[in-house]
Amino acid sequence: MPRRDTRDHLETWLDEGYASAYRTAFLILRDRADAEDAVQEAFLRAWRFRSAVPEDDGIRPWLYRVVVNACLSKLRAEGPRRSRIATMTDDDNRAWSGPGPDAIVLAGEATSAVLAALDTLPEHLRIVVVLRYYAGLSEREIATAIHRRPGTVKSRLHDARSRLGSNTGLAALVTPEEAST
Repeated sequence: MPRRDTRDHLETWLDEGYASAYRTAFLILRDRADAEDAVQEAFLRAWRFRSAVPEDDGIRPWLYRVVVNACLSKLRAEGPRRSRIATMTDDDNRAWSGPGPDAIVLAGEATSAVLAALDTLPEHLRIVVVLRYYAGLSEREIATAIHRRPGTVKSRLHDARSRLGSNTGLAALVTPEEAST
């Protein structure tokens, strides 16, 4: 009964994975309400198509693929009305308060600079950065999640890191001691 194990894994991820999926969707979409809608849609799709869940290590990238696809659908549907430059408000910060990685990621000046830098990246680069550094997926898992070859993921991550490395807002966060190490 291997499908039962996969279903149990899916149920666990759906129970425990909301925060991570929401964070991923928020960083891609940059809007709380849109992120909530996308995650809910992704969870519904994941459950509806649970028979298509791959075995073992393939479940996590498959689930993030569903989340990313829901985000991309939202971006396509709302592209004309959506401003590509989002700003964080105090209300947005409250959505991330509490212990854990969310509070760390979205704290202080560094957070604002990182989010602003992410906003400067084109969608295809922002998605791989979010999946790698915020969702913690490997390059191979990202390739599965976005339906691209691992070499494409590696190239996009390199391009994104290069662009982020030349971002003056992020450069201002690095202390001279950190820069020399």
